[in-house]
Amino acid sequence: MAIFLTEDSKILVQGITGSEGTKHTARMLGSHANIVAGVTPGKGGQTVTSEGRDIPVFSSCQEAVDATGADVSVVFVPPRFTKGAVHEAIDAGIPLVVVITEGVPVHDTAEFYAYAESTGTTRIIGPNCPGLISPGKSNAGIIPGTITKAGRIGLVSKSGTLTYQMMYELRDLGFSSAVGIGGDPVIGTTHIDCLQAFQDDPETDAIVMIGEIGGDAEERAAAYIAEHITKPVVGYVAGFTAPEGKTMGHAGAIVSGSSGTAAAKQEALEAVGVRVGKTPSETARLMREIITGAQA
Repeated sequence: MAIFLTEDSKILVQGITGSEGTKHTARMLGSHANIVAGVTPGKGGQTVTSEGRDIPVFSSCQEAVDATGADVSVVFVPPRFTKGAVHEAIDAGIPLVVVITEGVPVHDTAEFYAYAESTGTTRIIGPNCPGLISPGKSNAGIIPGTITKAGRIGLVSKSGTLTYQMMYELRDLGFSSAVGIGGDPVIGTTHIDCLQAFQDDPETDAIVMIGEIGGDAEERAAAYIAEHITKPVVGYVAGFTAPEGKTMGHAGAIVSGSSGTAAAKQEALEAVGVRVGKTPSETARLMREIITGAQA
C-alpha cells in the first residue's frame, strides 16, 4: 500500500524535453516510475528515449491523457509558465499534479490551487517541492530512489533535503511513502492531508512529520493529530537557531515575534503526544524506538 502514488500510477512529465525534465525522467524511471508520456507545447510527435524506453511527447496534457491514460503529472516548467501548465493538467482531469518548480509567484499558486479545489478532481502537491515516492513502487519528482527501501513508515516533510536525510537515516526500516509538500507560503497538499492518508493506510505503522519555522501549519497539524490520528507520530522542526525576522531558505519560513518559532511548534506537538527530536538524527532514533518496540 502507498498513499497518492502506487505501482499502477501512469505518469506524464510536463516539460520533459527541458534539461530538468529530461534528467529527472531518467531518475524516476530508474526507481520504478511508469512514465507513459511527456508534454511540451509544439513538440507533439517527438520521442524522448530514456533508460531504454521511448516516451512519446504530446503538445498538450489532454492529448497525452487521451492517448495513454496518464493519471499523474510531474511539472518541470519555468515559474512563469507553471500556472498555465497546472491549469492544463487540471482541465485534462489528471487526479494528481506534482509541481516541482521553485519560484512560482504566490498569487499564481493560490489561483491554481483554488481552481483545483473548485473542480474537486485534482490533488496538487507543491510547488517548490521534491515530490513523492513510494519506494519499490513509483517515484514522481526528484527524490533519490536509491537511499531507502519499502517499509512501514510514512513521511511528510516541508523540506526536500530533510526528506532525503530522514529516508537515509531510516533506510534499514523503510517507508510506505514519503511526501515532500514544499515550503512556500501557499501549497496544495498539507501536513494534515498526509497525516490522514497515512492514518488510513493499513501498511503504515508510524509517521514522521518534518516542519519548519514560519506560519502555523505545524500547530494546526498538532490540533488535527489530537483529534484524528491514533498512529504514533514523531516530529522535527527545522530552524531552532534561525534569527528572528529572517526568511530562511523557504519563502514561508519567516517568524514574527513568537509566532511561528520552532519552540512554539515543538510545544504544540509535544502537547498532543508527538515526540519531537532536537536534530534529524534524534528524530530518526525516536522513530526507530517506536518501530523496534512494536516489533519486539
